[in-house]
Parts: sequence; structure tokens; C-alpha cells
Amino acid sequence: MTPAEAMTKIDDLVSHIWMVRTFIKHCEEVEEDDELAEVHRELYDFAHALGPPLKSGDAEGYVKTAKKKLSKLKRATELFSEIQPEISDHTNFQMAERSLRLAVAQLARTVEVATGR
Repeated sequence: MTPAEAMTKIDDLVSHIWMVRTFIKHCEEVEEDDELAEVHRELYDFAHALGPPLKSGDAEGYVKTAKKKLSKLKRATELFSEIQPEISDHTNFQMAERSLRLAVAQLARTVEVATGR
């Protein structure tokens, strides 16, 4: 997989992460739960960090940044998976958790393939 192909695939997956972030950011529960707010901030940080290399077309820099930020993204995903049942058992929260977990897993695999690790 070339860096450009990886950048395209990762950016597609970031769109899913961004939608989960938006859902969390605008839910009432985020005002009452510091951990949920932290998840929202980490998702934002990951997506935001990829903006400059994406805009400049720097595929290698994009993949490098994604790899660098991946551990925090995984931790935020694990935290959301852990706290989601306590926050709400509503289908929207369940699907947001599932969507985030799947997108991050695919993103991690893409980074591994693109970087050879």
C-alpha cells in the first residue's frame, strides 16, 4: 500500500471517527461526564492533527502523524467502550461505540500495512 493509498483510506475512516466525536460533543451526557469529554477531545485531537498533511498532500507525513497519534486514539476508544454502558444504553450510544471501535481497528490495520509494522 502506498502512502497516498493509506492516506485516502485513513481519511475515509477518520470521517466515521469525526461523526462519533460530533455525536459525543453534542450529547447532554458530555456535560456531566469528564471521561466522555476526554474521549471527545482525543478524537478531535487525532483528526485535527491530520489536517495539515492532508491539505498539503503530504501522504508520508499524514501516515507518520496517524501512526504517532494512534496510541491515544486507541486509548480513547477503549475508554469509550468501557464507559459507554454506564453513560447510556440507548442504541445511539451503542452504535457510536461500535462504529468507533470498528473504524479505529481498520485504521490501525491500515497504518500497520502502510508502515510495515
